[in-house]
Amino acid sequence: MALMKTSNPALGDKTFQDLANSGPGGVVDAAGRMTLNGTVNKTGVLLLCTVATASWTWHQFLQTRQVADIGPMVLVGSLLGFVVAMVTIFKQQWAPVTAPIYALLEGLALGGLSAVAEMRYPGIGIQTVSLTFGTLFVMLFLYRTGVIKVTEKLRLGIIAATGGIVAFYLIEMVMGFFGGGMHFAAINGSGALGIGFSVVVVAVAALNLVLDFDSIEQGVRVGAPKYMEWYGAFAVMVTLVWLYLEILRLLSKMRSRN
Repeated sequence: MALMKTSNPALGDKTFQDLANSGPGGVVDAAGRMTLNGTVNKTGVLLLCTVATASWTWHQFLQTRQVADIGPMVLVGSLLGFVVAMVTIFKQQWAPVTAPIYALLEGLALGGLSAVAEMRYPGIGIQTVSLTFGTLFVMLFLYRTGVIKVTEKLRLGIIAATGGIVAFYLIEMVMGFFGGGMHFAAINGSGALGIGFSVVVVAVAALNLVLDFDSIEQGVRVGAPKYMEWYGAFAVMVTLVWLYLEILRLLSKMRSRN
């Protein structure tokens, strides 16, 4: 069986490789194996966790409409969320505990960012949420019906595109520290180039969901341990958070043109 490869950092090519025969005597019993339904259910739990804290941060912002009041929540959610994500990636067996913590922290950040965007562009919050969930269900439908098949060429193409986007963001961040941010004004702006770039990034993020689905199915097939249901759900959440932020960014660019 080919090794699983995905551009999602939470699902590397060895994520499930050493777990198929990790139970007593080298075999995981049926009751202790990862299942597709279990992973779907746990993804739902993580989504509820994210929505809960996002709603709380949103409510806090609406009370005063002062960005400074939710700034610490966004900062804590972003930084600690990253730390917890790294811990989860390196300690996959901790996922039943760390995955919900990650979802709660990311909700704090997403809720704050969305509330600020909502104040500037009324209605953008519900639009972003709707498009994110819509994209999730569409990509799942296309994957399950075989319209999109994860071939080696498709996998490598998505990985290469994602790597290019990450490299671009890193270069932009480094140059921003040295006052070179002006060179990226067109891409970050609301012109045709900026919107076109965001559309491409959203498309790549959406395609990463397909790779996540494929990796999870392979984990189920090899009989990975039960805790990998939480890890698979966590991996999907990582992609959904990225997708949500990119859709929010795209809609902000489009609304700023009006």
